[in-house]
Amino acid sequence: MLANPVLRTEPLDGLKYIPLFVTDPKSYISLGANLRERFEINDASGFGIGGVRPDAYLLQRLQMHVDVHLNENWQVFTQFEDVRAFDKATVTAVDQNQLDLRLAFVAYSGVLGDGIFKARAGRQDFAFDLQRFVSSRDGPNVRQSFDALWADYEIGPWRFIGFVSQPVQYRFGDVFDDISNRDFRFSTLRIERHVLGTNELSGYYSLYERSNARYLDAIGVEQRHIFDIRFAGQMNGLDWDLEAMGQTGHVAAKDIAAWALGGRIGYTSANIAWTPRIGLQADAASGDRHAGDGTIGTFNPLFPNGYYFTLAGYTGYANLIHVKPTLTVKPLDKLSITAGIGLQWRETTADAIYIQPNVAVAGTAGTGSRWSGVYTQLRADYVFNANLTGALEAVHYKIGDTLRAAGGHDSNYLGLELKYGW
Repeated sequence: MLANPVLRTEPLDGLKYIPLFVTDPKSYISLGANLRERFEINDASGFGIGGVRPDAYLLQRLQMHVDVHLNENWQVFTQFEDVRAFDKATVTAVDQNQLDLRLAFVAYSGVLGDGIFKARAGRQDFAFDLQRFVSSRDGPNVRQSFDALWADYEIGPWRFIGFVSQPVQYRFGDVFDDISNRDFRFSTLRIERHVLGTNELSGYYSLYERSNARYLDAIGVEQRHIFDIRFAGQMNGLDWDLEAMGQTGHVAAKDIAAWALGGRIGYTSANIAWTPRIGLQADAASGDRHAGDGTIGTFNPLFPNGYYFTLAGYTGYANLIHVKPTLTVKPLDKLSITAGIGLQWRETTADAIYIQPNVAVAGTAGTGSRWSGVYTQLRADYVFNANLTGALEAVHYKIGDTLRAAGGHDSNYLGLELKYGW
């Protein structure tokens, strides 16, 4: 679009479209940057178990990219990032990643038969659906990238996707020190189809492999076979997203038998003031019912997005039953407010309570009741303009007796976020 000089109306628009060859308007260079600043207060990370103290800190994520379009078919994309955590008591690989390569891939897109063929090679990211299990991980400060070969073919209502990848493993001891290797691999074959109009039915098989997996009941080489099916769409104000996943394989000499279910449904009243949407979210994931029996039942949530439950990180998608009614309203065109109440249980008391992403809470496995606790969430999102957005999220988690007996206490989270994209 910016190939037309008349449409370059914003400052620095000239840097979003730098022609490579004057004879080809689809040959150009585009520069860009993203900055996210998020201030967080968390008075009890991990419910305060293990002597964790209240913490207040600033998370900063700066990304800069160069996007080169050689012609209408070929693209070369490179993005660098500098991710920092200021004044955070405990800094991990999902909090900080000073100056490193986030994305670097070559992409091709062109007509093949009656469809469109796309391919990418290099460091990239990808996300499926609501990002319950496969995401670019936008919730934590450091997003998830994959060194991968990706292919995609779209024809009519069908889409076929396949990739092999080595997920990037993040380190923050030095600049440009992130790695990927054969110790951690993730490969997928996926099929999507539009049904009943634009509604989507999809399914995929994935192979997830780690050389040093650690679970409460097993340590060693993990080879996990993953089978997923999902149906999502909307009709006459009703929207839904339903997904089921089964997992088999082994961790060391122990077999895997795990599963998860996830559902979101809602109804939006478009003709009522503030356009309210009433929603219900329900999730369940298996836990390990019998320690030492040769079978691992704990569900592996793979690469979850921190936004799916809340940004507080109090909930992990393992050994979980979760029910959450919500109400979303839009008092202004640019303002959206969501309130929710989440009730949580364990699928089995033999396994632990888990926090994001799948960290077992010490002192909870094999003891207590199924009830984990209840949380309230309030989130507001505001669009200032095409480049700047803001969000405010508050969460209060009232723990159950199992967490209290393990040394935990009720927890509060507050996050204020600004995102700028150019």
